Amino acid sequence: MAQLRKITAKNHKKPGDKPAPKVEPRQRFDFRLFLKSLGPGLITGASDDDPSGIGTYSQAGAQLGYGIGWTMLLTFPLMVAIQEISARVGRVTGHGISGNVCRYYSARLLNAVVAMLFIANTVNIAADLAAMADATKLLIGGPGIVYVLLFGVTSVVAQIFLDYKRYVSVLKWLTLSLFAYVAALAFAHISWREALAGVLVPRLTWSADYFTTIVAIFGTTISPYLFFWQASQEAEDQRVDVHKQPLIEKHYGAQKEFNRIRADTVVGMAFSNLIALSIIVTAAATLHAAGKIDIQTSAQAAEALRPIAGAFAEVIFALGIIGTGLLAIPVLGGATAYAVGEGRRWPVGLARKPKEAVAFYAVLALSAGIGIALNFTPINPISALYWSAVVNGVLAVPVMVLLMIMSRRKDVMGHFVIAGPLYWLGWLSTAAMLLSVLAMGVGLFV
Repeated sequence: MAQLRKITAKNHKKPGDKPAPKVEPRQRFDFRLFLKSLGPGLITGASDDDPSGIGTYSQAGAQLGYGIGWTMLLTFPLMVAIQEISARVGRVTGHGISGNVCRYYSARLLNAVVAMLFIANTVNIAADLAAMADATKLLIGGPGIVYVLLFGVTSVVAQIFLDYKRYVSVLKWLTLSLFAYVAALAFAHISWREALAGVLVPRLTWSADYFTTIVAIFGTTISPYLFFWQASQEAEDQRVDVHKQPLIEKHYGAQKEFNRIRADTVVGMAFSNLIALSIIVTAAATLHAAGKIDIQTSAQAAEALRPIAGAFAEVIFALGIIGTGLLAIPVLGGATAYAVGEGRRWPVGLARKPKEAVAFYAVLALSAGIGIALNFTPINPISALYWSAVVNGVLAVPVMVLLMIMSRRKDVMGHFVIAGPLYWLGWLSTAAMLLSVLAMGVGLFV
């Protein structure tokens, strides 16, 4: 009887009654779709752990032990904030950082920023190729210079001639190589209590070496090429997808895109810092514990692991160097090409055929070519990397300031100006980088 009354009431609605709101069924979380949605943020985060970065983290763990692990917890929210802002600028405007700077700021400023980025990235490519060659020599022997040529040329050819979607898929798969450093933990006798304390409780040592290491870590984790790459890749993905337009032109679906960008960036930066922390902890448990603190490169770290953690640990470490190098070199070269090309308003993009973007691909090949050539000169790419880090640190601050100002301008971002906690966290990241550079400057002249 009660059921009959419900049906009767349902069929005799009063005039003016509002229809019952439709309740959409909750969509189940699909892990495969989530993984598929990851892209620019994941690749950017993984490429941050390039062979040069691996050398920095290995050196930090070898010199200072577990106590330096807290830097990874500190840099994580700062990295997420500045990378998410970079990605939003690219997605909203349909242009990368350089493309926006050339539209709203002076040509002199743009030229200075792009020139410094070109130099820093090219030297970084040279150092990464040298580290990859050394790692390959550890594994199979042979002439290192041949490996430099092989890795360098393969990277350039893949970027120019591989289909864009397939190429991005390859980069995604290469991120798995970084799990080698998580696997390396299994071969080290780690004091997990000390390692956890090192992450959660900052232990400051008032010495030049300690603060130099902190500066190096900041310079490695917050690098200008990462800003340029992620912003340009968001713009590139939008150009490739016929269903997407710059959000400043088509507002529909903006929140969904921002949620995707945030998830992509958080996962990418968390992955980056997890790997970096794994390297620090491995080096602390093995090299620092054995008193081997004079580690200058990632290849030296891999070689030094053999007598302490065994040959298999050395192999895992060396394979990780090669895998992450194959991921980082395209990002370094691509970021350079995007910065130069967008600044000149050339047709840019890895999705374009070589004939459609000759100048863009020429810059990419030139940067990689000079990086290869530096390994044939008396200049030591690993030593030059120190000055590359200086240039990166000096460049990061003005680029971050520009990025923060652009993200607040309505003529750039329209209704999507950055505000709230993300905005202030972006400025905090900028301030932290400025302090890092000032500390580096003091270290250079004291």
